[in-house]
Amino acid sequence: MEKLYIKKENLKKNLRLFDCLVVAFSGGVDSTFLLAVAHEVLKEKVIAVTSHSSLHFNEERTDAVRLAKKIGVKHIIINSNELSLEEFCLNTHERCYICKKNLFQEMEKVINIAKVKSAVIVHGANMDDLDDYRPGFRAAEEFNITAPLITAGLTKAEIRKLSQKMGLETWNKPSMSCLATRIPYYTNISEKLLVKVAGAERVLKDAGFEDCRVRYHGDVARIEISASSFQKIMQVNIRTDIIKKIKEIGFIYVVLDLDGYVQGSMNRMRI
Repeated sequence: MEKLYIKKENLKKNLRLFDCLVVAFSGGVDSTFLLAVAHEVLKEKVIAVTSHSSLHFNEERTDAVRLAKKIGVKHIIINSNELSLEEFCLNTHERCYICKKNLFQEMEKVINIAKVKSAVIVHGANMDDLDDYRPGFRAAEEFNITAPLITAGLTKAEIRKLSQKMGLETWNKPSMSCLATRIPYYTNISEKLLVKVAGAERVLKDAGFEDCRVRYHGDVARIEISASSFQKIMQVNIRTDIIKKIKEIGFIYVVLDLDGYVQGSMNRMRI
């Protein structure tokens, strides 16, 4: 724990260098921890900004609003409107870059309108994110947006441990990602498709599978859950209920991926 304490103190030391912080806040494990520590250091000089977007479950935004209020920071909701961007909807391997660039542009507009002086935008990426395909990092670099958790050398597991020690309810919250990550590259993204994927994933969550994904492959819904949950999902009553409900949403085939839940698994199909 001493090593973790040192990393947290380094994080706080780095955050003290800023006059005002604007945190890209999703309400997930990483951004909640970053926001809480930033508020601990800078108090009222911290602003949380959350995107209202079709790319996320509605409850994620609701959760973000509640958490920001609980932490005690000013919270601004912006409409990022990714689906109005043709280049985003084309869903190339640059999708994540386009999305983040748009988000950061909207955040800068908020700062300019609010006339917040010396404001610096930060986001909650951690060390583990460096191992995945993350074109959004390029957008962050272009806008000079830093990731304090990476600077402090913090991994997801370490952030969870520190969050638990701080009493943050998000310490064991399942990882979240935008719904576009469920769709193969070069399959056009639309509101209808996002609703379909979200609906199928909601079926799994309602059945008690929190850490799950439903990947879209045309008529096929490919379910990813942890291997430890395989036995549960194969129980006849649970399996048949899930199949029935996902088919009612519009899928013809419902399959279980024996690899289990793999973060960023659709990047295997990257061209």
